[in-house]
Amino acid sequence: MARTDDDSWDVASSVGATATLVAAGRAIASTDPHGLIDDPYAAPLVRAVGIDFFTKMVDGDLDLADIAPDAAQRARANIDEMAVRTKFFDDYLIAATGTGIRQVVILASGLDSRAYRLAWPAGTVVYEIDQPEVIDFKTRTLAGLGAEPTAQRRTVSIDLREDWPAALRSAGFDPAAPSAWLAEGLLIYLPPDAQDRLFDLIDELSAPGSTMATEFVPGLRDFDAERAREETAALRAHGLDLDMPSLVYPGERHSAVDYLGSRGWEMTGTPRADLFARYGLPLSAYVEGNPMAEIIYISGTQKR
Repeated sequence: MARTDDDSWDVASSVGATATLVAAGRAIASTDPHGLIDDPYAAPLVRAVGIDFFTKMVDGDLDLADIAPDAAQRARANIDEMAVRTKFFDDYLIAATGTGIRQVVILASGLDSRAYRLAWPAGTVVYEIDQPEVIDFKTRTLAGLGAEPTAQRRTVSIDLREDWPAALRSAGFDPAAPSAWLAEGLLIYLPPDAQDRLFDLIDELSAPGSTMATEFVPGLRDFDAERAREETAALRAHGLDLDMPSLVYPGERHSAVDYLGSRGWEMTGTPRADLFARYGLPLSAYVEGNPMAEIIYISGTQKR
C-alpha cells in the first residue's frame, strides 16, 4: 500500500512491520558466535508481534533454501549488517553518555530495547518517540516479560509528523541541557523535505555538546522499486506480506554530514565497509552492485 501524509501503523503493518524485521535481525545476530551484540528482548518481541515469517526466522524454523537460491547469502548479509549497525549505535550512545550527557532521544523507537539492555550511567533518561500503538505494544510486552528499564524510560506517543518537540518537552526533555539523538533506520521512510525538517528540529532542540547519530543511503537516488519487488517476490510467496519498495521515499536527499555540518555540527560518516572491518566481519559479495547496500553511518556533535 502506498504511503500517505496521514498513514499510521502498528508493529505488524506498514512501516511498523519493518521494526519487527529489524528486531528479527537483532535476535538472530544475538545468537551468532561473533558476539557483537546481545539483545535478549528481540526474539520475544518478534514472537509477540505474531508475523509468522519473522517468528519462524528467529526460531530457526525457516529453510532459506526453499525461498530462493541466494536467500541464505542475502540473509547472512542482512544479519551481519544488523549486528554491525546495532553495535555502532550502541557504542555511540555509551560514548555520548560517557561524556556526561544524561538525556537520550530515540526517534521512531519501534522495537528498540536499548532502554532495557544497555548499561546506562545513573541519572540517564531515555525518551522513546513513536506511534502510540507501537509504544503501547512494546511497553506491555516487555512488562509481561518482567523486563525493567536500566535507565529512566519516558515514552512520547506521537507521530513525527505532528508537534513532537512540544510533546517531548512535556515529557520532561530540557533543551538547555545536552542530549544524545538517535535516528536509526528512520530517514529512508521520510520524504527528503521531511528529513530536513527533522534535522532542523533536532538542531533547535540541541544545546552545545549534544550528539546525533543516523545513517545515509546514497543509493536512494537510484532506487528501482520494481527491481526490489522482483528480488523480494519469493518472500511474499512464503507469506511475508510486506511491500518494502512502497514504504521508502527514493530520490536525492541531504546527508546529515552536510546538512547538520552547515549548522554548526561536526559530523563524521563511516562507510559500512569500514565498520565491517572495524568489527572483524567479512563484507558479503551480495552488497556489491546493490545501491541500497551503500550505507554510511553518521555521528557527530553540536559544536556551537
